Amino acid sequence: MSHTPGDPYCVGAWMSRNPTAVGPEELARQAYFTMRREGFRHLPVVEEGRLVGMVTDRDLRRPDLSNDPDGWNDDYRLSDDYTVRDLMTEKVLTASPKDPLERAIKTMQDARVGALPVLDKTGALIGILTTRDLMNALGAALAAKGEVLRR
Repeated sequence: MSHTPGDPYCVGAWMSRNPTAVGPEELARQAYFTMRREGFRHLPVVEEGRLVGMVTDRDLRRPDLSNDPDGWNDDYRLSDDYTVRDLMTEKVLTASPKDPLERAIKTMQDARVGALPVLDKTGALIGILTTRDLMNALGAALAAKGEVLRR
């Protein structure tokens, strides 16, 4: 079942619109600093106007982290040897703005991901639904129920 965009229980009502995205040839270092500056953990990767992947804070972490890193950047693959394309996930689960929140939640839980890029009918990236967005939706739903939940 699909919901209408004005429906408070659809992805479009809670997604973050016009998300910051990066290109696949951008250096991993630049993506890291974009995430850090903006407070994001997920960045859609767009090439020629199309979603081609997702890069996360986790993707940037070094799998071979030593027990005694020398500095903060030792935890991350931030050398100029890595581009976003080298680290991104290419097979990305997505959502539509009309999808019910329940479907998006199940998709995120089943795949153990923290965000879904939201695509319009043409496949263009128009938003991102994150766990933070879902927490905002949950908070609003709880507030709407008020005293019923406090008993």
